Amino acid sequence: MRAYNFEAGEVLVFDKPLHWTSFNLVKIVRNSLSRRMGIKRLKTGHAGTLDPLASGVMIICTGRATKNIDQLQAGTKEYIATMRLGATTPSFDMEHSIDRTYPVWHITRSLVEETLPRFLGSIMQVPPVYSACKVEGRRAFDYARNGEDVELKAKELVIDEIELISFVDPLEAVRKGVKPELTIRVVCSKGTYIRALARDIGEALGSGAYLTALRRTRVGQYSLEDCKVPVEEVEKWAAEVPIICETQ
Repeated sequence: MRAYNFEAGEVLVFDKPLHWTSFNLVKIVRNSLSRRMGIKRLKTGHAGTLDPLASGVMIICTGRATKNIDQLQAGTKEYIATMRLGATTPSFDMEHSIDRTYPVWHITRSLVEETLPRFLGSIMQVPPVYSACKVEGRRAFDYARNGEDVELKAKELVIDEIELISFVDPLEAVRKGVKPELTIRVVCSKGTYIRALARDIGEALGSGAYLTALRRTRVGQYSLEDCKVPVEEVEKWAAEVPIICETQ
């Protein structure tokens, strides 16, 4: 096992669990390493937030490697996203309850396959109101949670790949006692809100949609295969890993 120099800077890759906040993961890594090194606070930061209702690849930089965060954040992202068809929520995911329902009987696999390519390439996307986008110095979700109206401007982003992985059509959903849904693989640029993409796909299908599952499988060159340390073993790993300590 190689020795780590966390002060000089390391890039660590973890599989963030569902329901954890990005801050939760940064905190446990920072505190565990700080204790091991006998210092008050190791400089740490993450290269791209993941919502609590999403899991998957999250990059944490330590020490002087935090200077590379912007560069790492700019890397292409890959996601596996599942969305329910025929309904929407205010946040476009399962954080909020369904607020509207829509017809789904016209949605077929061929319609889905014809619709998805419309989102390839450079597109304009309006971020969700329940997001960290800043409007006049405040986060958009602050307006939304206070019941205040806020207008978010569309932003340009790039979808490199969009692939249909599975589709449960309305008739099949009735037979199985489930809801109609589709699962896609998306490769996209920084700043893409997959929740907003679900909203837009639902509208393009002449219905509605919201995310029921989201997993980030890659950030730039880092994938799930690079997540060597399970989060529940971070403290044990930090206590045992060979380190090079610059602080005396």
